[in-house]
Amino acid sequence: MKNIKDLMEMKHDGIKLSMVTAYDYPSAKQVEAAGIDTILVGDSLGMTVLGYESTVSVTLEDMIHHARAVRRGAPETFVVVDMPFGSVGASMQDDMKNAIKLYRTTHAQAIKIEGQHFELIRKCQQIGIPVVSHLGLTPQSVGIMGYSVQAQSEETARQLMNDAKRAEAAGAVMLVLEAIPSDLAALISQTLTIPVIGIGAGIDTDGQVLVYHDVLQYGTERKPKFVKIYGDFSTGVQSLKQFHEEVRNGQFPDETYTYQIKVLGEHND
Repeated sequence: MKNIKDLMEMKHDGIKLSMVTAYDYPSAKQVEAAGIDTILVGDSLGMTVLGYESTVSVTLEDMIHHARAVRRGAPETFVVVDMPFGSVGASMQDDMKNAIKLYRTTHAQAIKIEGQHFELIRKCQQIGIPVVSHLGLTPQSVGIMGYSVQAQSEETARQLMNDAKRAEAAGAVMLVLEAIPSDLAALISQTLTIPVIGIGAGIDTDGQVLVYHDVLQYGTERKPKFVKIYGDFSTGVQSLKQFHEEVRNGQFPDETYTYQIKVLGEHND
């Protein structure tokens, strides 16, 4: 099983990381069989598995239930599990209680926290809970920001860069960047020492993540620009292997799946 040190070394060696969401035992088994580096038990299960309109209806108990099934299906894969909407932001005491419960009961290798919760990341790191930070488009905030490309101005691009640095300084072990311009994602990836995983963030991040149901065109209707379909559900393992190989070889994403928006000048830090 890969650990955080292994993932850091992959970034250092220029080896692209593959990540796929999984929400249950059979999908986790397929992802592990395909050799994917990391699994994300994402709160996107609200739409893909539970039939909700967004992630905000997903509960902490939902995440625990599904993450434990994934752990059983993929015992040898690095697993990250989402802190769902409502489990973060009430108070630091409640936030830490939820983080400890999620980490302890799921046996995941890390939890993922959306947004600018840097003090929570720091406190989790202090007691030994690895945290993956998620910036850019954060689906739990879709009611405010909507589904659109983030950081399209110089001001918001600088803010995102600062947030990424703050997440790393707080102790995040990995960063997910969603739906941002490719040049900004490349700059953030070059600046941080932790692995940066992109989804709709171009090819120059340290790795790529896609939703299992999108990769296999399995029961999903909305298809964002950054989604590439590799097959259908019946070809699961082979399709996932192809995605894994294309990430490794730097073939995915090409320009077809990349936002080409220049938001920072050449000489900006």
